Amino acid sequence: MSYSDFLATKRRNVEATGIGVTSDDIHPMLHDWQNAITRWALERGRAAIFADCGLGKTLMQLEWARLIAPRCLIVAPLSVARQTVTEALKVGTVVTYARDETDAPDVGITITNYEMLSHFDLARWPAVVLDESSILKNVDGTTRKQLTEQTKTVPYRLACTATPAPNDVSELCNHAEFVGALPRNEMLAAFFVHDDTGWRPKGHAIDRMYEWMANWSVSLRRPSDLGWPDDGYDLPALDVISQVVDVEIEADGQLFATDLGGIGGRSKVRRETLDARAERTIDLIDHTEQAIVWCGLNAEAEAVAGSTADAVNVEGSWSPERKADALEAFQNGDIRVLVTKPKIAGFGMNFQNCHRMVFLGLSDSWESYYQSIRRCWRFGQTSDVTAHVVVSDLEQQIVHNIRQKETQAAATANSLARYSHVRNTQ
Repeated sequence: MSYSDFLATKRRNVEATGIGVTSDDIHPMLHDWQNAITRWALERGRAAIFADCGLGKTLMQLEWARLIAPRCLIVAPLSVARQTVTEALKVGTVVTYARDETDAPDVGITITNYEMLSHFDLARWPAVVLDESSILKNVDGTTRKQLTEQTKTVPYRLACTATPAPNDVSELCNHAEFVGALPRNEMLAAFFVHDDTGWRPKGHAIDRMYEWMANWSVSLRRPSDLGWPDDGYDLPALDVISQVVDVEIEADGQLFATDLGGIGGRSKVRRETLDARAERTIDLIDHTEQAIVWCGLNAEAEAVAGSTADAVNVEGSWSPERKADALEAFQNGDIRVLVTKPKIAGFGMNFQNCHRMVFLGLSDSWESYYQSIRRCWRFGQTSDVTAHVVVSDLEQQIVHNIRQKETQAAATANSLARYSHVRNTQ
């Protein structure tokens, strides 16, 4: 069977199963291109919106949820739920936060966080939205298994994220499986080969894969990707500054430390360089303006917050309500320095109130880095954004790795946008 024949058979499995609405049915607050994307997703019924940070995924998913069915569940990261409830009021929609299915209303939109999924039976819902759906990248995680298994019979499904394949293009398979376009193993077999480096696209099939994906996903990094003008969607300048601290590291069996693996791994290096990096970070936030300090270790956060009088360390052990209160206080300007981890506040939050951040070291996750940057550097930000990355000389290997992943992710995003069917036809 040729690839053309294969795609023809699979298109029958991703036929539109949704509803048709007019432009006037969509809230006028949405821009023309947001209106078009929302109508397309409603018509598809099961779809994915891969829109960059600040492009209004929240408003689009709220309108989709309002119109697609009498009852819809949105699943979002912990820190995003309250923000979504507030955003919904802008379009006259009431969203109820629930930590348990018994607290969910019989009609309307309910939102919960991924940590509460064990308290919900997703199969009972007519419509489910995954906000920040890149969580599906955890292919062996219990959360992904629950999401894919319980939503198999859900009539309407929507996935929204800016980073659908943050580490590897094969992660796109997880979204295909969630929306019911194709099981993960079948998509891998159709478009990928497996070798010593893992799954990689078949050279002759990659364009056909993106073409096929356009049946159930739309991707954009700016409105002009789909043919609309970028009016009002110009990003300010972003200045990423490497702050390399001079730290002597003792390497087992080496005269000089030359490799992260050679001295016991990244975590050991990060701990050995903590004091010097924390000292540099404290100097960088010694200003009157607001700042965010992104940490990876509890000890990093404690070192900065303990030496900065007007800093608040939002910890993972806090209750959801306490975390949400602190993040909201930072948005309102009541907290000057927010110290936290990317996994707590690095996804979905809008921190346009701030234009200065410091990474107190880096992990190997490009997605974590990119999403954290985009909390402040996003459409609607009125100031240039400065991000300091504080690492030791040896840890610059991680910085280089992140930059390589950034290039790969940009290429994937460009290819997805090129084949997206939602276009400005005016």
